[in-house]
Amino acid sequence: MKILALAGSVAFLILLALAFWLWTPDRDRTQLEATYLKAPGDMRQVGPWRLHLRDTGPRDAPAILFIHGFGSSLHTWEEWASALESQYRVVRFDLPGNGLSDPDPAGDYTDERSLQMIVAVMDSLGLEKAAIAGHSIGGRMAWTFAARHPQRVERLVLIAPDGFASPGFEYGRAAEVPLSMDLMRYALPKPLLTMSLAPAYADPRVMTPALATRYHEMMLAPGARPAMLARMRQTVLTDPAPQLRAIQAPTLLIWGEQDAMIPFANSSDYLRTLPNARLAAIPGVGHLPQEERAAEGLRAVSDFLQTTKVNTSQAQTLGGNN
Repeated sequence: MKILALAGSVAFLILLALAFWLWTPDRDRTQLEATYLKAPGDMRQVGPWRLHLRDTGPRDAPAILFIHGFGSSLHTWEEWASALESQYRVVRFDLPGNGLSDPDPAGDYTDERSLQMIVAVMDSLGLEKAAIAGHSIGGRMAWTFAARHPQRVERLVLIAPDGFASPGFEYGRAAEVPLSMDLMRYALPKPLLTMSLAPAYADPRVMTPALATRYHEMMLAPGARPAMLARMRQTVLTDPAPQLRAIQAPTLLIWGEQDAMIPFANSSDYLRTLPNARLAAIPGVGHLPQEERAAEGLRAVSDFLQTTKVNTSQAQTLGGNN
């Protein structure tokens, strides 16, 4: 009996220690802003949204607006923004419930709401039109915005954009998000998050401790995890082809050939459907070319912004393995 009691006590202590290790409370917002906010004025009220937004470069220069992907933040564009802001007005922001932006006050994370927010951002900055660049779900927002508001989009840059249905998604239906995912509200230890992020990069060396820390702390901002879950549950994909065919803005697709999140093969669907597009393929790169090999994607973006005409369905391969 003593042995059983001792074994029970040890098991309880192990479970207690495991629960303590897994439990991950929100980070203090003041501390997060002290670490990741460049200037107090970068927190802006835009309509009903309180957004973390950076607006750099000459105010009278051509503008490019960046929209990040799921679970990310405006920091994903750091290298591109730093290089482009000498010639362009560079606008980037955290989507509601991501990074330092507050969750959506209405709890609405649908694409329709996102389009309203992009309009509000451009209006608040006095931008009648801009080049729009988006990554992953930000890419889906970007091309949807270009289809719905063609007069406000000069050029379109899509980095591994979401849109065509993949396993787990059907057109016209929200994805089924397992209830087990709700555990992330309470448990999101950094080692587990790092493991889940690793497949986004073809080169594991890119996932440095500093990068993992940034992603982890951004996801621990107050309200961020419920917002991520809500966005997953509110996403309803529709067949993108009709809207893509309506886009007249010259379009650049940038895609890592080793993308494990949204397959590189999807690029052919976009080239086949978009009327005025070119593809810049990057071998040996995963889902985040703007982080993994920023220089190669940046060259493609810079060339694209300066060209006067885009050849339909043109594809090129950039660089090689580093």
